[in-house]
Amino acid sequence: SDWFRAASRTVSHPKFTVFTMMKLALLASIAAGAAAFAPSQGQSARASVATNMAFENEAGVTAPLGFYDPLGLVSDGDEAKFKRLRFVELKHGRISMLAVVGYIATATGNRLPGTIDFAGTKFSDIPAGFGSLANIPAAGLCQILFFIGLLETSFMRDWVGGESVGDFRNKYIDFGWDSFSDEEKARQYNVELNQGRAAQMGILALMVHEQLGNVDDILPFKLI
Repeated sequence: SDWFRAASRTVSHPKFTVFTMMKLALLASIAAGAAAFAPSQGQSARASVATNMAFENEAGVTAPLGFYDPLGLVSDGDEAKFKRLRFVELKHGRISMLAVVGYIATATGNRLPGTIDFAGTKFSDIPAGFGSLANIPAAGLCQILFFIGLLETSFMRDWVGGESVGDFRNKYIDFGWDSFSDEEKARQYNVELNQGRAAQMGILALMVHEQLGNVDDILPFKLI
């Protein structure tokens, strides 16, 4: 046939080697295998609908995005996985909120009084941002790591089965939470999650722009 004659002329071309044919065959087999194991559009749509129904009433599902899982991390509807990811999200969000406040506070010149070590190094001698890591004495860094480990293993854990994921009150600290209505609790959950998400992006932006040398250009005030 015309197709066979054209293919024969192509194969006989000096630039078209057997190795090239083998690579094309391999690519074709990979594509066929991927297509074989890929779910149909109907299956994908049903899975997406089921996932949305499973988590659409969870905290953090707010406008304008609603339930947003572009990577499909919980597309299987696994509630245990969702709770684990929610715990990680809350934890990173809380750390990032503290990080943003700490970065801005130190970048604008706020320091503790006194010295940071017995050698007489003052807190005011420690620069802000990444520069602090090279100027804090080794013993000070060890204290910071020890404190973080203490929080991780002792205080920032749910020992008694909290009301929700990330509830570390352990029936000890309340601040009036138990007196809130369900609507107010839902609002507070959403506020924490959304502010934590913004803080994660915020501290990342501050670190990137510090390395670029223009962090003071993105803040509404002059850094010291």
